[in-house]
Amino acid sequence: QVQLVESGGGLVQAGGSLRLSCAASGSIFRINVMGWYRQAPGKQRVLVATITNRGTTASADAMKGRFTISRDNVKNTVYLQMNSLKPDDTAVYYCNAIVERTLGQNYNYWGQGTQVTVSS
Repeated sequence: QVQLVESGGGLVQAGGSLRLSCAASGSIFRINVMGWYRQAPGKQRVLVATITNRGTTASADAMKGRFTISRDNVKNTVYLQMNSLKPDDTAVYYCNAIVERTLGQNYNYWGQGTQVTVSS
């Protein structure tokens, strides 16, 4: 089994910054993709950003220029640096990982979510 543990959420004023972290542990051969998604109240979960084990990133247009995703492959940890936060960024942020537990066997895992609240 694999566990994803998120940290770093909280309450921040508009224009402020937060850094989220997500550490993976357990039966891991390789983590191919790590990423962040978010879900605002009454809305569907949507992509924020992803990063491959080679460092290739992708992000939603609404976050480009404000959010930066990075990872530490040694620590099996992904980070999300969020700057210039807006009230619309308020959501539960979920960590996601596509984990290769044994060669060629990929599994999709989610963290428990961390609340980010941006006040105006």
